Amino acid sequence: MNATIYTAGAARGNPEGPGGYGAVLQFTDESGALHEKELSAGYKKTTNNRMELMAAIAGLEALKKPCRVELYSDSKYLTDAFNQHWIYGWMKRGWKKADKSPVKNIDLWKRLLAAMKPHEVTWHWVKGHDGHPENERCDRLATSAADGSNLLEDVVVP
Repeated sequence: MNATIYTAGAARGNPEGPGGYGAVLQFTDESGALHEKELSAGYKKTTNNRMELMAAIAGLEALKKPCRVELYSDSKYLTDAFNQHWIYGWMKRGWKKADKSPVKNIDLWKRLLAAMKPHEVTWHWVKGHDGHPENERCDRLATSAADGSNLLEDVVVP
């Protein structure tokens, strides 16, 4: 099965303000019917990078069967980690960057890797706020979630 996921994260007062993520999941079922699902959530105190990661995690975790996934994000932080193979170096060095400093958001990187496991994911970067319809839609979902009520706690797992 094939799926396309568009994602965006947002944070107000980044770093450490309210934030949210938005994702649009599109897939075709066995009968050829196209399905689409919007995902979003807001958090009380977070960062933009954490929300970019959460958008991808939410999209991948929503898939019920293994898929070939085309994942689109306006976050170089997210897409370059895979397309430039940074994440594999981080893991090899015990979650340290090339300069020996610790990688941030390890809890979410590990969760993302687990969410990717059953799928074949291809990462695509799109320029943010540049008129890409699905990216703009995800950004609206993310900012609406960040500005909403009933915000969740962003619990960083050590």
